[in-house]
Amino acid sequence: MAAPKGNQFWKARTRHGREKLFSSADALWEACCQYFEWVEANPLWEDKIVSSNGEPVSMPMFKMRAMTIEGLCLFLGITTRCWQRWRENESEDFVRVVDRVDNVVREQKFTGAAAGLLNSNIIARDLGLKDQSTQELTGKDGGPIKHEHRMTPTRAREVLERHGIDPETVGGSD
Repeated sequence: MAAPKGNQFWKARTRHGREKLFSSADALWEACCQYFEWVEANPLWEDKIVSSNGEPVSMPMFKMRAMTIEGLCLFLGITTRCWQRWRENESEDFVRVVDRVDNVVREQKFTGAAAGLLNSNIIARDLGLKDQSTQELTGKDGGPIKHEHRMTPTRAREVLERHGIDPETVGGSD
């Protein structure tokens, strides 16, 4: 049954929309710290087979759990879009907490990878790091590099002679 025409029942509400999940930036920081503690208290485990007195023995091994913003959002019961909105549109106090949490998560991953506790390749990609010492070369429009010059027997003879090598001793002639 539809509401009667012209009803104004909605005005009787004292509050419109849902209540804020975190009443203050301090409450958000406290909840984020609970996530940090949960990550520390809940490492991943690997079942490693080792040899003891010549017998294979199963030994559980600690594996560091990497903090992620996605994991934090799941822990807090919010979406990553909500986290992004807080980063961009909330009060200065919320922005400061979000920035601080982003830095904690980044530092934990970077330090874990540097210590060999996390896969450094995965973490480097996740953090947007790349090795500047190597260069990737591509051809036209990003395609493969095409080598247009072919080595003909005559050209090979010229190159060998220029380097002081008798082409007859190499075993090839044109």
